[in-house]
Amino acid sequence: MRRREFIASIGAASAWPLVVQAQQGDTVRRVGLLMQVADGDVESQDRIKTFKSALLKLGWTDGGNIRLEIRWAGGKDDQARELAKELVGQGLDVVVGQGTISARALKQATKTIPVVFVQVTNPVGAGFVDSLSHPGGNITGFAMYEPEMGAKWLEMLKLIAPGITQVAVLFNPETAPGHGVFFERAIEAASSSLSLKSFAVPVRDAAEIERAIGAIAQEQSGGLLVPPDATTYLYSDLVVRLAAEHRVPAIYSQRLFVAAGGLACYGVDTAELFRQAASYVDRILRGAKTDELPVQAPTKFELIINLKTAKALGITVPTSVLATADEVIE
Repeated sequence: MRRREFIASIGAASAWPLVVQAQQGDTVRRVGLLMQVADGDVESQDRIKTFKSALLKLGWTDGGNIRLEIRWAGGKDDQARELAKELVGQGLDVVVGQGTISARALKQATKTIPVVFVQVTNPVGAGFVDSLSHPGGNITGFAMYEPEMGAKWLEMLKLIAPGITQVAVLFNPETAPGHGVFFERAIEAASSSLSLKSFAVPVRDAAEIERAIGAIAQEQSGGLLVPPDATTYLYSDLVVRLAAEHRVPAIYSQRLFVAAGGLACYGVDTAELFRQAASYVDRILRGAKTDELPVQAPTKFELIINLKTAKALGITVPTSVLATADEVIE
């Protein structure tokens, strides 16, 4: 453990008894978390720790004056719907939904319990809220990306791997934002300006992912773009392994892929989203209405590059790009 993390943990531990003592006698509030992924997802486990830590700083202690109910949907719509019904049936004070699958399931399950979503792209287009400034109903939260992000991913991939001339965009039309077209216009515009040919590659399961990346590898100077999508996230290890085996430069929207050996990612700092979600949960528990809390756009992005993977692909990442990276894995 790093020194500053150790010191922080000591500080949190020493403060904990004081918080509990100060809040003895308070009504225990119940907060649900419906996580889009499986419970073995290490990054999401870390995000829950971040969420708890942020709540603690706001005076809420799990096992003290609040009780957290956590469920894991494993990237499956039907499981998310069942778990959403289960959580709603417990009469929670507020529930947090991670990802589009969870947010959709919770919207279907309740019209009254306040819902705070995180890691949702295009919440207006998905029908979760009326607008970002005035969400309406019982749902608000923290969005992931604007459509223009599609151009940023292509620009970054071209900077890292300038030899690419074609880019395949991998997504599942059933689970991707806007059924896969949310980033389409920005990607097409960027492709033209970067002299790239981009094409959509719909996939729904492991077999289709394997066939798709195998086909991409047959294209001369091909690259891969993997936007946010519950399906590709679920198969992240497979996507990364196949990209490495077929020597396809790829850029991703989430850190998980690069930690697993992917080349690079440029995306939202999801830990920050969970810290912000805790602030909305705090305000709701203290009486705020969801329609008083506008949907927030992300403000903190991070570029992460895996130099070991770059070397394996025969790519020399420009010094100018490395200088702007928030993290370099060596």
